[in-house]
Amino acid sequence: MSDIPLGVLDLVPVSSGSTATEALRNSIDLARQAESFGYARYWFAEHHLNPGVAGTSPAVVLALTASATSTIRLGSGAVQLGHRTALSTVEEFGLIDALHPGRLDLGLGRSGGRPPGGSATPLPAATPVEDGFAPNGLRIPPRFSFEHLLGSPRIALQRELLLLPNAESQDYGEQIEDILALLAGTYRSANGVEAHVVPGEGADVEIWILGSSGGQSAEVAGRNGLRFAANYHVSPATVLEAAEGYRAAFQPSDVLDKPYVSVSADVVVAEDDETARDLATGYGLWVRSIRTAEGAIQFPTPDEARAHAWSDADRALVQDRLDTQFVGSPGRVADQLEQLQEATGADELLITTITHGHADRVRSYELLAEEWRKR
Repeated sequence: MSDIPLGVLDLVPVSSGSTATEALRNSIDLARQAESFGYARYWFAEHHLNPGVAGTSPAVVLALTASATSTIRLGSGAVQLGHRTALSTVEEFGLIDALHPGRLDLGLGRSGGRPPGGSATPLPAATPVEDGFAPNGLRIPPRFSFEHLLGSPRIALQRELLLLPNAESQDYGEQIEDILALLAGTYRSANGVEAHVVPGEGADVEIWILGSSGGQSAEVAGRNGLRFAANYHVSPATVLEAAEGYRAAFQPSDVLDKPYVSVSADVVVAEDDETARDLATGYGLWVRSIRTAEGAIQFPTPDEARAHAWSDADRALVQDRLDTQFVGSPGRVADQLEQLQEATGADELLITTITHGHADRVRSYELLAEEWRKR
């Protein structure tokens, strides 16, 4: 499996008892370490109003990290287009590319619509799923409903503070086309006025579309012949649908002559299974904070997490994510990642790991990279 590259997805998590400053320094250090371990990419996610997540602006964190690394590709996973215009996005990444050419991945995501797994009718996956498992044994849990989040005051405030005017009425496909045109230098307004972005036009950035289902994001990525990243770690129920929806919509482009898919996975690796399970103890409580619309809490210690009194409702909120987190020794986790790659046909895998201690997080990535090289 060493021919399947591994990348890193970093949310810049803030551990309990720590600060955003420490989290940012830890992430830059992890990027340097991931480069030395042989990871192909290092992506930063975009999240807002979360006490336990400091990665609010991928472009800013990327600029800082680019100066601390030299070879690993750096990217966004993803810039949310409801929060930024096509022009501001191209300008931000153009600025970074001007000093670090040829290293940037511009991952783009939707925002302003329904959360993943909402009431929009999904495309059925062609791969059969029986009793919660794909044919090769990969766990595909029941679809999780995010409908309860739509009435959350916190979510409403976030939308009020972040969404651009008319963001909900903008067509996502047109936004992507505007970004592609601005990068290529071919942009024309409706009345024929040209726009040329300096720096930005001609920037050597790799465009990715991120999506959690086989809906619009997958279709836009496929139609434009762009790379696509499917999220097993966010929406494991729909990962097959997302990958297959993208492939069904794919049309060759100047960038790609065939589909290219990355799939994410939540992972914790340690020297043995027991240690890894202990390090991952806080994950369920952290996911619960997100899915109750409380906002991601600072990542708890194992003891803090064990002190939580779990209700049946709590467990139902997080069970699909617990069931699909890969936790254990290097061999066990690598086996599970191979299973994920086989089920989805992924060309790359994107690994996201959160532990309370920074050293444990670094070690998890190191152990996985060592094991992966053996396969």
